[in-house]
Amino acid sequence: MTKTRHRLTAVSDTTPAIAKIACRELSGVIWVSRFPGSVSLSDLAPPFQDYANAFIDALKAAGAVVSIAATYRPLERAYLMHWSWLIAKAGQDPRKVPSTPGVSIQWDHQDDEGEYSSERSIDAAKAMTKAYGIDTLAIAPALISRHTARCAVDMSIRWHGALGILSADGSHVCIAEGPKTGMNRQLHMVGATYGVIKYNQRGQDRPHWSDTGA
Repeated sequence: MTKTRHRLTAVSDTTPAIAKIACRELSGVIWVSRFPGSVSLSDLAPPFQDYANAFIDALKAAGAVVSIAATYRPLERAYLMHWSWLIAKAGQDPRKVPSTPGVSIQWDHQDDEGEYSSERSIDAAKAMTKAYGIDTLAIAPALISRHTARCAVDMSIRWHGALGILSADGSHVCIAEGPKTGMNRQLHMVGATYGVIKYNQRGQDRPHWSDTGA
């Protein structure tokens, strides 16, 4: 019996390769509801969570009105806030904003002819800063901050008349001088006794308190 030998012939795969390109979505207010932050003190890390609770309880017991705007902030949200502010407020070129994992945003917009539009790009960033409530900030929100570390709280504080408040050591402090807001220097000293430090870095961040002041 004669054995037939079959010769294998190499065959090239002619199927065209398709590169998978991540689809990016244009910047704008639609991004503001994504990667939501928290306004809950329970999302803060210990021991700062206990410090913030104690200080705010003392404020409320003294008759102050406290409104919390932010506690924990995810890194993705910090990225969006940081760069939208820089584009809207500081002249950052939208075409040169670095990307970050998990956020497929396109900062640079085009006009009707398909050319880069600085005006549309900046308008979209301005809409974002307004929706985030950061359009009046004097500095850009940080990419990595005490908020992303769960050790900061943004809050507005106000009161009428004199504020009689207990410090962490139990001593009574009467704050009679203005301003009657969270920008009061005497109140900052009271907060420090609780381990809640008013923002003390470059520029102004009126609502910001943290474990370090940063």
